[in-house]
Amino acid sequence: MARLVEMPKLSPTMEEGQIAVWHAKEGDNIEVDDLLAEVETDKATMEFRSFDRGVLLKILAQAGAVVKLGEPVAVIGEKGENIEDVLANAGKAAPPKQATPAAPEATPVSGLQETSSEGRVKASPYVRKQARERGIDLAAVAGSGPGGRIVARDLEAPRSVTPPTVPAETPPAEAPRPVETSRAPVARAAPAVPPPEPQSLEPHVQPLSMMRRTIARRLTESKQTVPHFYLTIDVNAGALDALRRQLNSDLETAPEPIKISFNDLVLKAASVALVRVPAVNAQFTPEALVYHRRVDISVAVAIDDGLVTPVIRHADRKSVIELSREMRELAERARHKKLSPEEMTGGTFSLSNLGMYGIEEFAAVINPPEGAILAVGAVRAEPVVEGDRVVPGKRMKLTLSCDHRVVDGATGAEYLAALRKILEGPTQILAF
Repeated sequence: MARLVEMPKLSPTMEEGQIAVWHAKEGDNIEVDDLLAEVETDKATMEFRSFDRGVLLKILAQAGAVVKLGEPVAVIGEKGENIEDVLANAGKAAPPKQATPAAPEATPVSGLQETSSEGRVKASPYVRKQARERGIDLAAVAGSGPGGRIVARDLEAPRSVTPPTVPAETPPAEAPRPVETSRAPVARAAPAVPPPEPQSLEPHVQPLSMMRRTIARRLTESKQTVPHFYLTIDVNAGALDALRRQLNSDLETAPEPIKISFNDLVLKAASVALVRVPAVNAQFTPEALVYHRRVDISVAVAIDDGLVTPVIRHADRKSVIELSREMRELAERARHKKLSPEEMTGGTFSLSNLGMYGIEEFAAVINPPEGAILAVGAVRAEPVVEGDRVVPGKRMKLTLSCDHRVVDGATGAEYLAALRKILEGPTQILAF
């Protein structure tokens, strides 16, 4: 009996998904757990696998369509089965909406051939997405991965582009020169050269990805529904800088060399401060305030599509080296959209660092349902006063954004005081 295939919930916060590419085509025999399509959600590009078996009789949502949870995307049944009644029921639901097209002047993304004469193209969802965005036909790309699999570096191969031939302008014929009657020089005006045509100033319109839509929605909700207030401190980072240099010097001879960053040290210090002032490690609910006994820190990572927040679990119990390795591994997987939804949810506190971009101070937006987020600025070299002397020093600004329903001003100030004490006496980081 023919039945509708509906858009499943592929991530905890997913409300709709965009069909990135179909791996099955109409008429294919489908088994349970066969890969039907790839769906771009608010978190990542996920595999959409079949929960049923039969023949794929009809695809209702083509690649590029945005489909809400529970809406139909296809029909599965027996070969040759009449599906008019099923399609009639499917028509009662809201039709899938297509993604906003790019502006006319933008170069259109060419269709991708998913199969070749030798079989299905071997490529990960990330590689397929990159190819779609660049207009690359994967069937024409030679894979350098295992078994001929196409990997990201294969898309970087230079492609020769032949510039359009512009015919040279023929200069106007010069008028016959009059016979000179004297030896005095005669000035002649240079032939007029027409100015080049101005380039098009029309904007490039970039359709919103599912991730960017979700970021826009969540941050708008955060600023509209969460009463933010901000507290800023300026700490002496001289001892922290000295500790980082010493650690990196000692680790140069380690079996697996690793570089400790300021972010690694601040991450550890922030987690220790949460243990000392647990009232900040909390969230608001309509019925109660929830004070967490775990310290799971969401760390903001910038990627091409926007921002993701992989979570460091039990950050207070891990050494600086463990935090550094885990943070780098999570950030690398985040940039390639390899994180699972579980790795990006359930944080109790957030940290955002723009210091590596030279930003000295900023205020971050709270990541609900968390009650606070710490914004970390750049370490600055500037004169500092020690006793009656002015000496070279290092300073760093940190801003705590607080949900006033959870964290009062005095509580936020207490947390920042504990954090300052740890950062200015950073050997505590190693002992905790």
